[in-house]
Amino acid sequence: MSERKIDSANCRDRTKTAEAHAPGALRRRDFLIRGVAALGSGAFAGSGFAGSEAQSQTAQPQLNELGEPRIRNYRALGKTGLEISDISYGSSRTTDPKIVAHALERGVNYFDAAESYNRGRSEESIGEALAGRRDRVILTSKTEISATTTKPELMERLEGSLRRLRTDYIDVYFNHAVNDVELLKNDEWHEFTAAAKQQGKIRFVGVSGHGGQLVRCLDYALDRDLIDVILCAYNFGQDPAFYQRFVSRLDFIAIQTELPRVIEKAHAKGVGVVAMKTLRGARLNDMRPYEGAGATFAQTAFRWVLSNPKISGLVISMTSHEQVDEFVAASGGSAPRGAELDLLEEYLLANRRGYCDHGCDICESSCPVDVAISDVLRTRMYARDYGDLPYGRAEYSRLGLGLERGAAACLTCADTPCLGRCPTGLDIPNLMRDAATLLG
Repeated sequence: MSERKIDSANCRDRTKTAEAHAPGALRRRDFLIRGVAALGSGAFAGSGFAGSEAQSQTAQPQLNELGEPRIRNYRALGKTGLEISDISYGSSRTTDPKIVAHALERGVNYFDAAESYNRGRSEESIGEALAGRRDRVILTSKTEISATTTKPELMERLEGSLRRLRTDYIDVYFNHAVNDVELLKNDEWHEFTAAAKQQGKIRFVGVSGHGGQLVRCLDYALDRDLIDVILCAYNFGQDPAFYQRFVSRLDFIAIQTELPRVIEKAHAKGVGVVAMKTLRGARLNDMRPYEGAGATFAQTAFRWVLSNPKISGLVISMTSHEQVDEFVAASGGSAPRGAELDLLEEYLLANRRGYCDHGCDICESSCPVDVAISDVLRTRMYARDYGDLPYGRAEYSRLGLGLERGAAACLTCADTPCLGRCPTGLDIPNLMRDAATLLG
């Protein structure tokens, strides 16, 4: 660890109408017929760690004395000594420093970056917005490595991130998008992180990912005490316990069933766990007609994730001042109940045929030309669900799949061997053809 003195305390900033507006949504009366009417009997509701009797009330947004939303809760990031805002800033789509500054004003103190986000522009925006206020924030960044990436290459990348972020140290530096244990065996990475710590350029080491081999990678890293922080996909639709309200009437197969176990394991070892992909596709406008006077869908989804005490916080892309305010208002809220859980279920049922669960990859073994189906559908999600076509196209291009392993190969595939291989029932051939047309 560097001798650089950093005071971690300073890191804290001292329905009928609805049915017509949600394409593909399951109508409420049909939803109840499927067995959810049991809610009224006090049946178990929600996740395994946030269970309570179903109630009808919804939580009100968290506001300060001026009526402005503000972070109300900061949580320990494992045993790092850092405390992070429970709702934190994800910068994958950031290009405007003003939005970063607005998040800071609202109490956000954890800013998640990566050298690949917008080809460095996201780091530059964060650096510009937070210049002169480094002692108030926690900065992270990420880099992707291969089994042969060298220590000098890694040090050069780190220096680039430091320059763009306008800082001389990064609090957590992540081995990004890890989905292969071989990447964690690269001695150059471990030599690099040790040297960067000794030089005071990074403080802690993390692993991020959401692929099919994520759990195996996390077990490997945790068993060998290689990491201080985990960043992983985690949302209400990934926990089998969430489906207890209606699973008997719905064909459902859990994905990443071992993820809760690994989160528990990380917590027991003092490793901080930060969640991403918490909105399960972020089709926010689809849910506006269902939202009442209480919490929005996004706020409810965030509070579900944060109701797990093993989660240190979550990062979410914030692309406008209004979005910052909506998301931050979920800070410090209680676990969702009753009508709010109905909101999550409406979303799940409306989008279950178009959302590719992170961390599956089951279908890819069926493809004779090894098309990276899961990665392609993730970039389609950015374009379709997030409504950000330029970002989706940029991420698709960054995959570097070419014509052989990209979505274009699906346009001329006559046999469709992937059809019927998705455990959650996705029509993979049609989704992949849509991706090919959409993403180019």
